[in-house]
Amino acid sequence: MSELSNKKAPATESLSAVGRLEEPTARPSRRVKIWATAGGLILVFQIYVWIRWITGPYFTPVDPGPTDPPTFMKVALMMWQIGSPALFPVAIWWFIIRPWRRERRITLDGMIMVSTGLFFFQDPLLNYINTWCTYNAWAFNMGSWAPHVPGWLSPERPGAQVAEPLGINVSGYAFGVLLCTILGCWVMRKAKNRWPNLGTKGLIAVAAVWAFFFDFVMEGLVLMPLGMYTFPGAIQSLSINAGTYYQWPIYEGLMWGGVQAALCCLRFFTDDRGRTVVEKGLDDVRGGFAKQQFVRFLAIFAAISASFFVFYIIPAQFMATHADPWPEDVQKRSYFTSGLCGDGTDRPCPDPSLPIPTRHSGYINTDGELVLPEGVQMPEVVPHERSE
Repeated sequence: MSELSNKKAPATESLSAVGRLEEPTARPSRRVKIWATAGGLILVFQIYVWIRWITGPYFTPVDPGPTDPPTFMKVALMMWQIGSPALFPVAIWWFIIRPWRRERRITLDGMIMVSTGLFFFQDPLLNYINTWCTYNAWAFNMGSWAPHVPGWLSPERPGAQVAEPLGINVSGYAFGVLLCTILGCWVMRKAKNRWPNLGTKGLIAVAAVWAFFFDFVMEGLVLMPLGMYTFPGAIQSLSINAGTYYQWPIYEGLMWGGVQAALCCLRFFTDDRGRTVVEKGLDDVRGGFAKQQFVRFLAIFAAISASFFVFYIIPAQFMATHADPWPEDVQKRSYFTSGLCGDGTDRPCPDPSLPIPTRHSGYINTDGELVLPEGVQMPEVVPHERSE
């Protein structure tokens, strides 16, 4: 029995005393609404940029140039850009339609798949300041929407830009990243069973370490040697297989590993109702089941987009400003240079001995001459005021 039960209750009780004994009503959490608002703004922004891209001059294929990729690259790229879209309807059925028919709701995995399918919008943004990653232009592409992103700096032109492989990345980001996330959660679950006292921080560390090594295997040992894409501007002293077209910067594993670990943690650490950390307050959303589900999706989409932006896109800008010279093994392959620089152009490929050009600035051409934008003159030197 408690201490209060041993005391004799008073004969009378004031209303004020009763009021003090009542527990205060908990304020509803606005977390899900905040995240959903952010998700809505991000989605509207992406749609705006995509519309400008589709209706603008950059919606055009980037020619792979005179270099013919080796047969193994062609086979790998063709299998990937045919197989990935072919499996996409299967993934939609398994993760969205099938759960809807059984439970009349979209599961967390379904919402993650839609979110990762949308956050591939950020993929070309790693070249925001300086081009240090390119895709194989031999794959089907329609250029990229990157130049329509406000503030974009890297000098790209219609038909001469980093070629986003639509046949691979749309579906690959969607169900490919989801499957990696599911695998990462399986690893976390195994670690939790093996070491019950690991705790939350320990499980996050497990996810991060696993994601780093998994990225090295998938990117450094599989996708890049097959010619899917290259990091020509990687810092070679911090790269494996430096000097080759498949050089893999170690910090790529840290950056994408951070993104993947964040997605694993978002999916793994849920409450007893299967809700993520960003869904707190969902029950207080009025407007019916459909509105709740849409708010839930926007919140999850915002969290996933933020993971990509914070752990990858932001640090990538710093690494891009410290890029090493592009290896000869990249520059001799026109399907990697994509008309951006090198042979066939008057622009040398990025090199730390040269200023980093922007879309608004002049550039040093292959003859060592400064080429200013059309209609622009060299700024005049304003003399200092001098005291008499």
